[in-house]
Amino acid sequence: MGGVEAADGEEEEEPCDLEAWETLTKSYGEVQSVLDHNRRLIQQVNDNHRSKNPRNLAMNVELIREINANISKAVGLYSDLSENFSTVVQQRRSVAGKSAKGAES
Repeated sequence: MGGVEAADGEEEEEPCDLEAWETLTKSYGEVQSVLDHNRRLIQQVNDNHRSKNPRNLAMNVELIREINANISKAVGLYSDLSENFSTVVQQRRSVAGKSAKGAES
């Protein structure tokens, strides 16, 4: 899919595709890690809230601050991911356009 046909008729993935896939996979992994951490923090906040223990309730302030910081981090990671994806798409279009022009010559 989107690769180059090899001599045996099978499709070979282009290096750009592999690089793009690795970049996107890494970015999604980073985002997922932050979201998983937030899930654990939210569970802790809920547990602290249910306990009604003043010390636990006071801990929630810091936990909620960390959750908010992680949300900002996730937004930044998604922004980077979007930018990286757009760059890859533009590069692919540029390469495809140059290939098409070269074939016409």
